[in-house]
Amino acid sequence: MDTKTKSARKTSRKEADHSSAPETRAVVIGDDGLARPPWAAVDTMLRAYYDTEWGMPVRDERGLFERLSLEAFQSGLSWATILRKRDAFRTVFCDFDPDTVALFDDTQVERLLTDSRIIRNRAKILATIKNAVATIGLRQEGGLVKFIWSFQPASTPRPQTIDEIPTVSEESVALSKALREKGFSFVGPTTMYALMEATGIVDTHLLDSHRRGSSGVWHRI
Repeated sequence: MDTKTKSARKTSRKEADHSSAPETRAVVIGDDGLARPPWAAVDTMLRAYYDTEWGMPVRDERGLFERLSLEAFQSGLSWATILRKRDAFRTVFCDFDPDTVALFDDTQVERLLTDSRIIRNRAKILATIKNAVATIGLRQEGGLVKFIWSFQPASTPRPQTIDEIPTVSEESVALSKALREKGFSFVGPTTMYALMEATGIVDTHLLDSHRRGSSGVWHRI
């Protein structure tokens, strides 16, 4: 595993956690009386994202392609950075419609590289276009959603603290390999585990979090 990427992923999870004290790495009780992980307990944007989106099932092609794309852009950065730019990403990538993005040419790539509203990384931009083409190709095999969800594990982690949450799994390694074989890029095992967490394929909410089991995919315990 890429140590830098793994470190960045852990930093993203714990953006609001500036202490190494064990008690701060478990849930934090908010002013509303609800328990959340440290990374979602302070910043209002991250808190809203955690309470309404993170860990909820995504079962439509456009939505899953967007999450796949944003997780790729997040690689090496914090999720908060991506979330703040999400509306701009949606605008420049035509609401992440695979059929439209797949047609982006060199002119559009150069335009994106000058757009300060997004992450101006050529490799990630090209990967997004390449992944749109690969997403279209997967329709002949049942589609992106069916493909990715087929890697759902038989069980999910039961973490009490942030340190107990994995950053990679046997299934994310397999998913990464399978996607690469289908022509996808920027789909490393750590990035794919983050995708699985964000879209409900695994439930890594802390056991005492008010969101544990909220996806309906996994039982609360």
